[in-house]
Amino acid sequence: MKFVSFSSIEDTSKKVGILSKDELFVIDVNSISLSKFFIDVNDLIQGISQDDIIKLKNIISEESFNDYNVFKKEECTIHVPIEKPIHDILCVGVNYKEHLEETQTHFDSSFEEPEKTVYFTKRVTKAIGPEDEIDAHFDINNQLDYEVELGVVIGKTGVNIEKEYVEDYIFGYTVINDISARKLQKEHVQWFRGKGLDTFTSLGPCILHKSAVSFPVKLNVYSRVNDEERQNSNTELFISDISDIISELSKGMTLEAGDIIATGTPSGVGMGFSPPLYMNSGDVIECEIESIGILKNYVK
Repeated sequence: MKFVSFSSIEDTSKKVGILSKDELFVIDVNSISLSKFFIDVNDLIQGISQDDIIKLKNIISEESFNDYNVFKKEECTIHVPIEKPIHDILCVGVNYKEHLEETQTHFDSSFEEPEKTVYFTKRVTKAIGPEDEIDAHFDINNQLDYEVELGVVIGKTGVNIEKEYVEDYIFGYTVINDISARKLQKEHVQWFRGKGLDTFTSLGPCILHKSAVSFPVKLNVYSRVNDEERQNSNTELFISDISDIISELSKGMTLEAGDIIATGTPSGVGMGFSPPLYMNSGDVIECEIESIGILKNYVK
């Protein structure tokens, strides 16, 4: 089950939707009799009931949607599912061994393999979504990079979560492009500013409900620049898996429904090539994760 934010040709206001099973149609969630009216996808994550989830699953398995407001997907614009996260995104650094090695080789030779999982936050004033433009900020950075990552969306507020109960606190998954200014990362000797510029967080094209994939997740992860494959891996190669990450983050730190965790990127980022293959104006970057979809953006 895939949740989207969308607008139609007839009505340009943003609505909350779910895709039909064949993904040819978008069903307006608020045209279905659920427990409440949902303002946006964030509101849905925080307020949807288990009965609502069951009802939506049953509806998308139907062959006819005559009782609801339904739109042809080809006549809709799919927007970023969560434009304004409730907090800055929680990020995991160097969570694939091969990416750790390329970071040491091509970015910072003094960077040692950490004994504990690396965490940082990514400033998100406003996320961009599918088909949106990336403002590269070339006036302050000439090393624009991409990072495809699995995003985990928290669905229930919790603290001190034990590993065996982590899935209970997950709402679903999305694709994240953790766009990065490598020049600023080097200059400031940390990652916050280089990853927190405006338009440097792309999310989408949907949020896949957790019930659609087995746990722990084993999903193929790809990125392409101008149709050239750059990254190709699988989330089963995480150094720290999702259960470890969420359990550890929640020890002494409350995670809230709507929080987003970026789980790290595999090898193949631009800085990992010799010479580096950074993005330029006019480039097309596609980040894809199996079962979720393709997140395409254009460099302004």
